[in-house]
Amino acid sequence: MVRSSRGEPSPGMWRREAGTVVRRAVALPEQAESPFVISSGVRIPRVPTEWAPHSHPSHELVWVRGGTLTSRVDDRVFTVSEGYGLWMPAGVVHGGRATVGAEFHDAFFAPDRTPFAFAFEEPKAIAMTPLLESLLTHLSRTDLDAGARARAESVVFDVLQPAERQFALPLPGDPRIDAIAEALLDDPADCRSLEEWARSLGISERTITRAFRHATGLSFAQWRQVLRVHRALTLLSEGFDVMTVSETLGYAQPSSFIAAFRRVMGTTPGAFFDAADGTREGVRNPVSHVQNS
Repeated sequence: MVRSSRGEPSPGMWRREAGTVVRRAVALPEQAESPFVISSGVRIPRVPTEWAPHSHPSHELVWVRGGTLTSRVDDRVFTVSEGYGLWMPAGVVHGGRATVGAEFHDAFFAPDRTPFAFAFEEPKAIAMTPLLESLLTHLSRTDLDAGARARAESVVFDVLQPAERQFALPLPGDPRIDAIAEALLDDPADCRSLEEWARSLGISERTITRAFRHATGLSFAQWRQVLRVHRALTLLSEGFDVMTVSETLGYAQPSSFIAAFRRVMGTTPGAFFDAADGTREGVRNPVSHVQNS
């Protein structure tokens, strides 16, 4: 497990913020013990919140509004930003961290009644379309009769789809280069070159390059760039402007950061978050037709 600069065990993510509350697990909603196929709810952490590694007997879909969720699953870090969700298969051990004030939504799916097509063996990024999010919000109601709930649940499985972009940061898990990953997770602005790292660790640049390629599928420079974009998503969602984020992540000027963000995400930071804002607007429309059909 990667450790923060304070030496605290951390679920392979960023330096833990002061005042972070660490919880043992996300509690399943009470209705998860009922015959419902899908049970959903929402909470708003008033302080930065971290969940220690845990698993659930049900499949879980999590998404956020007004912030981000970062989740560590084995050798990967997932950053869940607006417009996306993360499907966590039943039994998969994971940890997570939500930014303060983010609306944290989760939905639990009974494994024995979830269609086989959704029995993903690994975590998946899910496209949180306005319709899907509205349906799951609709299912958080406690006054739905059995027929209305069954209709809404069936439509969920019609529209729930993996996102085109499966955005995850692979962690090396190689003792030769783990020190590099630990340092960059602790401080993404660390600008030490490949040559400087090689000299510091007493190994060759070629060894570092090969180790990163073998363990992550990325070069050292590409891996650091993807890590910085993961961190940028969190900072931007918290309201920091592009100039502040670029400086925080070690870029000489905002244009360099924007270019790096575009290379990884296929769009600029502004366009990415504008699209998320558009999704939020769409979710305001209720799904009353499902109940009345």
